[in-house]
Amino acid sequence: MNLVFSDHVKKRMRQRGIEKWEVEHILKYPLYVRKSFEGKKEAVGEMRNRKIKIVFIEVDKYIRVITVI
Repeated sequence: MNLVFSDHVKKRMRQRGIEKWEVEHILKYPLYVRKSFEGKKEAVGEMRNRKIKIVFIEVDKYIRVITVI
């Protein structure tokens, strides 16, 4: 899975103590995925006893991660 991380998501990951491997895991094995606004999607998963929501866009050959909450 080719992932592209925006500067915004990198900042949010540092602030929230979320590791890159956790984002990759949730995108591969989400509890659920739903459509968001403007073509974006949200994947929700659970890591280390907390829920993490990942907002992303699927592009032809990669996934652009927008933010994590």
